[in-house]
Amino acid sequence: MDMKLEVVVLPVSDVDRAKQFYTERLGFRLDADFPVQDGYRVVQVTPPGSGCSVILGDGVSQARPGTLHGLHLIVTDIEQARKELAGNGVEVSEPFQDVTGIFHHPGDADRVPGLHPERASYGSFASFEDPDGNQWFLQEVTERAPGR
Repeated sequence: MDMKLEVVVLPVSDVDRAKQFYTERLGFRLDADFPVQDGYRVVQVTPPGSGCSVILGDGVSQARPGTLHGLHLIVTDIEQARKELAGNGVEVSEPFQDVTGIFHHPGDADRVPGLHPERASYGSFASFEDPDGNQWFLQEVTERAPGR
């Protein structure tokens, strides 16, 4: 049986501010905005090229705004992605790799400044936060690992 991740629920404090950030600054597609009733509003946005959408809104999550860390946007050129996001007013970290060379530690721990020396697929990252402090990572993937 296939199981596909298609929606991630993102806790935000101000739905309109978050909607603007994700659609105007990140370029996510606005799929839906349902103001169902007072205290319950569902907004769905989708990153360009992604099969997984993000739902944010009022009354859609019990998590505190700003507590979701570790979401990844996969890009084929991390430098170009950083340039585009920065051009849209997003504060993006400089590229980094992890000291282990495998993935990355949470937060800023064990970051090595700069792109992966061989620009190895899966090896270079950058990070940014939305207005609530939810943390996202850009990860450069140019060649998929076998079976992916």
